[in-house]
Amino acid sequence: MNAANMITISRFPLLFVVAALLYAPFPGSRSAAFILYLLTGFSDWADGYVARRCAMVSNFGKFMDALSDKILTLGLFILFLTIGVLPKPFLFAVLVILGREFTITGLRLVAASRNVVIAAERSGKIKTIFQMVSIGALICAQAIRYDMHSMAHSGEFALAMWYFGIVLFAIAFYCAISSAIRYLVRYHSVFDGDGGSLGE
Repeated sequence: MNAANMITISRFPLLFVVAALLYAPFPGSRSAAFILYLLTGFSDWADGYVARRCAMVSNFGKFMDALSDKILTLGLFILFLTIGVLPKPFLFAVLVILGREFTITGLRLVAASRNVVIAAERSGKIKTIFQMVSIGALICAQAIRYDMHSMAHSGEFALAMWYFGIVLFAIAFYCAISSAIRYLVRYHSVFDGDGGSLGE
């Protein structure tokens, strides 16, 4: 396994560490979770940079990079529902995003079985960016609320950051639906069994 793929796979254990820190009762745990989450974001950039710079680009790396992003974001959204960072009515939105990710991943696997590679759509990349920034904002809100409560106006800052994260989550939800429609319309022939290749 090359260095780029090792960086990609490192995001799997980091998810569990971030989750544990958000549950942990000791002071500074949320701030540590936020810093560690920023590290996962850096790793998302670093694996692609290393792969391109050192000629390590592979189909496995592309697939695992997308899969690790999905596991990280969905895992944290589910955690947010559990600990109350996301209100309970947001369960529907999280389930829609979960269904979207399974559907598109299934589309890619079916296409791969026919030697067809479905490249990431721009709308899907934008969706991922909004999801990851939303998660960062929501974790930051927790860090301000629990670890910086002695700071002046910390409650207002935490609430403003939480609202910011919620707005970004709503945008990510819209992008998830619109990008799913784009994929299904553009690559419906994969499910229909038509053709052997698909264009960009």
